[in-house]
Amino acid sequence: MTAPRPTPADRRSGIGWDSHRLVEGRPFILGGVQIDSPVGLHGHSDADVLAHAITDALLGAAGLGDIGDHFPDTDAAYAGADSIKLLEDVLGKVRALGWEVENVDTTVVAERPKLGPKKRAIAERLAEVLGLHPSAVGVKASTGEGLGFVGRGEGVAALAVAQLRGSAGSTSR
Repeated sequence: MTAPRPTPADRRSGIGWDSHRLVEGRPFILGGVQIDSPVGLHGHSDADVLAHAITDALLGAAGLGDIGDHFPDTDAAYAGADSIKLLEDVLGKVRALGWEVENVDTTVVAERPKLGPKKRAIAERLAEVLGLHPSAVGVKASTGEGLGFVGRGEGVAALAVAQLRGSAGSTSR
């Protein structure tokens, strides 16, 4: 059954979560921004944990499943993939259904590297990709306070919430 096209009054929210372990010899890419770090995130793609969480939030809000449905880690075509390009692909699918991104709010949980100096650059890059003003993209950073895999410096996690609205061109049900 095909979902009805949203009207401009329609709103949906989605939540995304991802985590990757830290390893030596990989670049540390977060929200499409490479961060100077002696360790990077391990994964099938470039392991951009923040882009993955946002992608899942968009997919969830649009009723399109999750990132593994669209870009399985068992498919060699996505080995080393640029996660921003995957996010752009999903954004196209979301828009094709008649949805537009209204805002995205995120939290990255990491002990290292310290993200404070990069939050603005990350928000600006994500805003550019999503077609939003940077004020509509929240990028917050927290630590694990020494608890769990994040607190031990073994990995990084990201959470994202996306709010969609029906696009102006979508008026039929």
